[in-house]
Amino acid sequence: MTEFFPDLPAATLALALAIGLVAGFVKGVVGFAMPMILITGLSTFLPPDLALAALILPTVVTNGQQALRQGWAAAWASTRRFWVFLATGLVFLLVSAQFVAVMSQQAMFALIGVPITAFALLQIAGWRPVMTRPSAWIEAAVGALAGLMGGVSGVWGPPTLAYLIATDTSKEDQIRVQGVIYFLGAVALLGAHLRSGVLRADTWALSALMILPALAGMGLGLRLQSRLDQAAFRKATLIVLALVGLNLVRRALA
Repeated sequence: MTEFFPDLPAATLALALAIGLVAGFVKGVVGFAMPMILITGLSTFLPPDLALAALILPTVVTNGQQALRQGWAAAWASTRRFWVFLATGLVFLLVSAQFVAVMSQQAMFALIGVPITAFALLQIAGWRPVMTRPSAWIEAAVGALAGLMGGVSGVWGPPTLAYLIATDTSKEDQIRVQGVIYFLGAVALLGAHLRSGVLRADTWALSALMILPALAGMGLGLRLQSRLDQAAFRKATLIVLALVGLNLVRRALA
């Protein structure tokens, strides 16, 4: 296999695949965090553009699979249920993306990471604000916040997940909605980096190869997820969310 990646030593390639397996497993269990794990792990030993390119194709494929796991009808039903959140988030993502050049990513990581970490830790400690029937205005406000964060920093998962937890969304719906949101975001990311040059002749191969461990890990994670009841799934989700939030804070301070 190394003949297809002459610039990557065998040990480096094996480590990248192992990180892809772990990232896929976590995604299979809780439905999110794969790009964060990939970019954090891969960028420690790969150039930043190659690390980013490596996560794009597995992110598109795994999110598509996640969104459609119960079929098109179920995915469409989840999309209709959260259409206000999705539509508002998309609009604000497109608007805020224009301000990337004038806003510090470190500041945005801190603005996301600190409240998300606090939210997750408080929930783990027993604080449970539940919005059983949030108004369209609340849903639009949270969608706008997620879109603003996503457009500037590329990170829209944590606020999305915090909202799904607060609305006491069922495990199945939570996984599907995340899949739909993240798939649309991943497709946009793919298009953006076809133009930016991150995905090019010498990075496509690694990105395509990373699909395999990501899918394998996701399959293993889904087996564990199917055995978790709603309470255990919620706890696992909050633990991963807290770790993601802490990682964002670390990146803000780096």
